[in-house]
Amino acid sequence: METTDAFAGLECVDCGGTYDAANVSHRCPDCDGFLDPSYDYDAIDLDRETLAERPFDSQWRYEELLPFPRESAVTTDEGATALVDCPDLADELGVGRVLIKDEGRNPTGSTTDRGQSLTVTAAAQHDAEAVALTSTGNDGQAAAAYAGRAGLESHVYVPSRSSFSNKAMINVHGGDMNVVGGRFDDAVGAYEEAMGEHDDWYSLQPFETPYRHEGAKTTLYEIVERLDWNVPDAIVYPTGLGAGIVGAHKAATELLELGLIDELPPLYAAQADGCAPIVDAIENDREESAPVETPDTICGEIEIADPAAGPLVLEAIRETGGGAVATEDPDVLEAGVQVAQHTGLEMAPSPAAAASGAWELAERGTFDDDETIVIVNTAAGNKEGDVLRSHLMSQGI
Repeated sequence: METTDAFAGLECVDCGGTYDAANVSHRCPDCDGFLDPSYDYDAIDLDRETLAERPFDSQWRYEELLPFPRESAVTTDEGATALVDCPDLADELGVGRVLIKDEGRNPTGSTTDRGQSLTVTAAAQHDAEAVALTSTGNDGQAAAAYAGRAGLESHVYVPSRSSFSNKAMINVHGGDMNVVGGRFDDAVGAYEEAMGEHDDWYSLQPFETPYRHEGAKTTLYEIVERLDWNVPDAIVYPTGLGAGIVGAHKAATELLELGLIDELPPLYAAQADGCAPIVDAIENDREESAPVETPDTICGEIEIADPAAGPLVLEAIRETGGGAVATEDPDVLEAGVQVAQHTGLEMAPSPAAAASGAWELAERGTFDDDETIVIVNTAAGNKEGDVLRSHLMSQGI
């Protein structure tokens, strides 16, 4: 494999075993735990001045902190998205500053492009010919796009409720789309059955591949750098599988290790009330999340009843002094509309859970009046603009 100088290999988060990334590609061969890319941070010579001299062109400007060099990456220049000041929202929340990290500007319209660039690069370096995953929609579209760029087959299993836009674009990118009746867990079952029949398919499933959250961490790098290396007082993420928060936690600890920041930013998970296993675990002080028996929310992208990486998400929240919040679907949809009307930015329903969650946290008195709050908009509004329009029509608008 062609890797960066400081990339040391893969480390199991459960048993602590270390493995050569050229020989081990997914779960821990000893305990089946999650693997995490590790680095020799002493070998990384990266400071604020060096980064300031580089063009703000893609996530690969941070290649020293990624497993693969830019020259070998499967990339469409994902990352380098805007961090937009929203003074009207700051006034409404009663805080000093609100910024939206607008990940909808990524090539396929969602933050998942970051992770899929890494996962497909790994697949290509392992000489895979076909990749496969389960997705609520955005991840599948991104996987099909990057697999197509790398010349690989892609097989995507999505629940029937996934948005038309995502399903259409999976096909447009040449992916083999398999629509499964039911919800995300049903699609996982179909994916696992197919993987059992095709041992040559390379899994891109989050937290089965070690690289999905590794791409997600670059979002946090960009947020902090764009704030002149000042850590925001809260970062609110819409949370389903949890790759965003797990990646952000890792990124923050790395920047702290390198002396680029002085403290960890508090991370907040925002979920929909109809499927909030992380919120439930935080509120009940549990180390693991319990599966939601009957998930029911309009926020299909984050409707994950039993997130496999739940313990890692909870650890990230607690270690950063953050929290978790859930709001009801009507409030989520209204937040998406209000963001569009007051800022000009477009949020799909699922990421609007982060905006709704920020409003709820502000009403609870979580934030002080001089604090800086970042809301992560993980997907473009036009992916599910019909849902937001239907919300307006229900109000007679």
